[in-house]
Amino acid sequence: MTAIRNFIIRKHGRNRVDVVDFMTYLYLVAGVLVMFGPVLWVIMSSFKTRDQLFERPPRILPYKHQTVVIEGFNEDQPLELYDVEIDGETKRLAKVNVIASVLYQFLDPENLPDDTASISRDDYIEYNLRDQGIDPRDFESDARVEKVTFATDNYRIPLQESKTFRFDVYLKNSVIVTLVATIITLVINSMAAFALSKYKFAGRDTIFVIIIGTLMIPISVILVPVFLVITQLDMNNTLWGVIIPGAATPTGVFLLRQYMLTIPDELIESARIDGASEWRIYWQIILPLARPALAVLAIFSVMWRWNDFLWPLIVLQRNELFTLQLGLNAFQGELQIQWDYVLAMTVVTLLPITIVFAFLQRFITSGIATTGMKG
Repeated sequence: MTAIRNFIIRKHGRNRVDVVDFMTYLYLVAGVLVMFGPVLWVIMSSFKTRDQLFERPPRILPYKHQTVVIEGFNEDQPLELYDVEIDGETKRLAKVNVIASVLYQFLDPENLPDDTASISRDDYIEYNLRDQGIDPRDFESDARVEKVTFATDNYRIPLQESKTFRFDVYLKNSVIVTLVATIITLVINSMAAFALSKYKFAGRDTIFVIIIGTLMIPISVILVPVFLVITQLDMNNTLWGVIIPGAATPTGVFLLRQYMLTIPDELIESARIDGASEWRIYWQIILPLARPALAVLAIFSVMWRWNDFLWPLIVLQRNELFTLQLGLNAFQGELQIQWDYVLAMTVVTLLPITIVFAFLQRFITSGIATTGMKG
């Protein structure tokens, strides 16, 4: 903790704050806001009701208009509370009705008849905004009695009560697709990278350039051909149809090849002299030494597969095979989108990625920084 504290408070100048320090912290704060601001907004919005999501101007905290129930009087619809200044005294009143957007009719919850069922218009307190010179929009925003309230039903209802959003099924499918695809990606890409970095054969560099060149091909160009191949292999509407097409990635081959170039060839030659097979060299020497790069690729692969939406949408039609990203479509109707549930379940789908990143993030810097460096 002391080292972290010293790192944070250290200055570019000796004993005073320098302009470089100011610009550095300004840059860092701006970066944090840009990176984590949208995430924080999504998390806070996931605790808002549907009406709160469309409030203008938008607010980051989930404020809820406080209400009161008067027994014997309109019990089915709680009355909204307002702080109203009357004769120089601020009173907390319950709104009963609004006429022409300017004439508010209130009841005083602290001063009601003994028989609340007999409440009539004579008991109303009328408040005319026009006479008070108050803009109706300003009154609604300033006089409302609000409290920060987290709408936990946004999480409870989809996870426990929804019949269309089968969270356990979608989670299982997403985990299967992500884990199996990541394992296959690591194996295939590491084999290709091993061959392209440690074997010398005619056309090796050409093959590598072609692999890298595929990065320039838009995904929309290959969607139809890949779908036709999947259909011919009878993998349409199966999880394997989602897993197999993206098993080998040019980004993964490039990352691992550049890292494996830093592994001394003498280690491989020594292993061959000792009688080790090529498979044993790959499994017991190359893979352990390339662990940082493999961890980086694993993080990328998990993120790609977990967040993938377009390809599973094309391949999968059966609800029981949907991943979490496809399952979110359950809250999208023809005329209305349940944004409160969509945001809450989006936060839930972010948790696994966050956990994986937290465990493997220490490999990212070392894995990327040493890629392509001769050691």
